[in-house]
Amino acid sequence: MSIDIASSKFKANPYPFYARLRADEPVYRITLADKQPAWLITRYDDVAATLKDERFIKDRLKALTPEQVAKQPWMPRAFQPLARNMLEVDPPDHTRLRALVQKAFTPRLVEQMRERIETLTGELLDVVVRRGQMDLIHDYALPVPTTIIAEMLGVPVKDRHKFHRWSSAILMASASSWWGTMKIIPHGLAFLRYIRKLVIKRRADPRDDLLTALVQAEEAGQQLSEDELVAMVFLLLLAGHETTVNLIGNGMLALLQNRDQLDRLCRDPALIKPAIEELLRYDSPVETATERRACEDVTVAGVTIPRGELVMAVIASANRDERQFDNPDKLDITREPNKHLSFGLGTHYCLGAPLARLEGQIAVNSLLRRIGDVRLAVAPESLRWRRGLVVRGLLALPVAFSKQGVQPKRVLGLLRFGPKTPHWNKSASPAGGRPQGVAADRG
Repeated sequence: MSIDIASSKFKANPYPFYARLRADEPVYRITLADKQPAWLITRYDDVAATLKDERFIKDRLKALTPEQVAKQPWMPRAFQPLARNMLEVDPPDHTRLRALVQKAFTPRLVEQMRERIETLTGELLDVVVRRGQMDLIHDYALPVPTTIIAEMLGVPVKDRHKFHRWSSAILMASASSWWGTMKIIPHGLAFLRYIRKLVIKRRADPRDDLLTALVQAEEAGQQLSEDELVAMVFLLLLAGHETTVNLIGNGMLALLQNRDQLDRLCRDPALIKPAIEELLRYDSPVETATERRACEDVTVAGVTIPRGELVMAVIASANRDERQFDNPDKLDITREPNKHLSFGLGTHYCLGAPLARLEGQIAVNSLLRRIGDVRLAVAPESLRWRRGLVVRGLLALPVAFSKQGVQPKRVLGLLRFGPKTPHWNKSASPAGGRPQGVAADRG
């Protein structure tokens, strides 16, 4: 079969293709747009095993043979620091880097952000309710996580559209031809210049934020190199919003197309926690796990994957595997158990899972509580999906609803810190401290 799994057309409904693979060829070799081979692993048990298998590694230079290294595509020197982010390295480097930031994303500390997220969603809804329509992605799903991660890092919230534009271009280029990849170089360079300027500012003007803590860790030596610092900020800005944008967007589309489940959640908002888990499973915001390579010949489901070749564990397929889930193509917001793989497994389990869950729960419940009659404003088949290998999300989601007035006594303030946003002080530097209020939290 010749199919472009990164295309917008494929993204609209990838599930029939993955179902065929699970039934007939659960480990399937494809050729990507940049001509490199890749293996799709599609069954739940095999995906789970792959995510935990130490023979599938992140560091491509350790996995590739000398002959394969010689065939690797050229990377601009300026981009090379990005290869030092947590998603591109293995233990012990991954363990060291993760330890620097994991305390900022523990469930206990994330819970302290609830009031700020609730205030933010209310402010965003105040802006749109009088219009009777909105693009749910641009007007709501995008500003929620970008504002929160920007405030955590101490990045100007007014710049959130910049780093989303840059990150979107980079993610879409991951599946592009050589020429397509060349076209995103300006976006990548702009993103890196932006981060380096932020770092320079924090060296000169330390503040009570996560970026200052990371800068101080780098200055302390041994914990974080200059390249690792830049790569860490890049990853936190990118991963800190991309998954949640798609969770809210994909999740709301799924609810709008399954009105019985939408109505049930409206009647019983207490179902929001299992509902978010089901939305994560049903339309996973991450379609495939980030790339891994076999560091030796590895046999999966009777198929041998040669050393050095790219492996793509298809989370979206595993989450619809009939061997693991009853009626997997049915949306059921009370599904139990629900051991989806949307946040991964093993060493690289998503660091931001507690924050993504909380943002998703508050964003969906706030929207349904405020706008109970929300509905699609266009035909579902006209919706456009973003290109890319890893994430799956909508470019836009036009919705309509009855016009309403603004709730009284709401103070607009999208650019300020909320009262429950966790603060960082010098002793909270990841090099030797922790965020205020979580002294007993071990992550």
